[in-house]
Amino acid sequence: MNKTVFGLLKNILNEKSILCDEPMKNHTSFKIGGNADFVVLPESVEEVAMVVSALKENGIRYTVMGNGSNLLVDDAGLRGVVIKLARNFSGAIVEGNTISAESGILLSKLSNIALANSLKGLEFASGIPGTLGGAVIMNAGAYGGEMKDVVVKTVYLDSNGEIKSVEGADHGFGYRKSMFTSKDVVLHSTLVLSQGNKDEIKDKMSELNSQRKAKQPLEFPSAGSAFKRPEGYFAGKLIQDAGLKGYKIGGASVSEKHSGFIISDGSATCSDVLALIDHIQKEVFRQFSVELESEIRYIK
Repeated sequence: MNKTVFGLLKNILNEKSILCDEPMKNHTSFKIGGNADFVVLPESVEEVAMVVSALKENGIRYTVMGNGSNLLVDDAGLRGVVIKLARNFSGAIVEGNTISAESGILLSKLSNIALANSLKGLEFASGIPGTLGGAVIMNAGAYGGEMKDVVVKTVYLDSNGEIKSVEGADHGFGYRKSMFTSKDVVLHSTLVLSQGNKDEIKDKMSELNSQRKAKQPLEFPSAGSAFKRPEGYFAGKLIQDAGLKGYKIGGASVSEKHSGFIISDGSATCSDVLALIDHIQKEVFRQFSVELESEIRYIK
């Protein structure tokens, strides 16, 4: 079966872009996860579309990911093909105050492109470790800014393999959500920013990144904020008030620096993290009758 899959992929992609029996811990910020049968790194919209089409036609399972910054991959790994839209798929074009970028571009790189062109409005995203595509799908935000503030158009591959586009309000942006489903593949987005002073933009980025470093456990593997903010509450405070700061299961623990983060000491398994998420959710509900929804995308 794997020889057949490899043959299909080789007909579309450069062989260097096909990784076989690849440890997923090498592709997630949590540094957790068993091996995937294949990880592929397409370089263009055409390659993405062709890979998805070939896999669908042959009934081969596939999973789409960005940079793996909010992913928790099962210890048993992933069967089929993982399509990684980062690293290679990361071009951007600047025209005036508009940036059109491929979905695999890191937000940090995109923010620096905006800075280089004296464009303001994306400073909030400069420290978010994910890709543009992932950020659009979940309407990522920080420090008062969200993707909905800057994204005006997105081209994507729908569940039927058709290339479509949405503009403006049709993105369906809400708190950590959009109209896109797990079956959609975001290909590229257009952002509209505004002209600004380069020094002021740089200072704002530095200030926000300093705040992030001071408040978040960036020195440990994690998948970022572990839970969505419940209406009327802050997840981190609820977890801390429940007496769970530092609580540990296996190699996974609630961060001492910020209770909204689950971190690994380097030895955590996916099972450790899932068990800790479950324990936190049960304890917070038991003590405060508040349901916490995980922000981490678990795939198996």
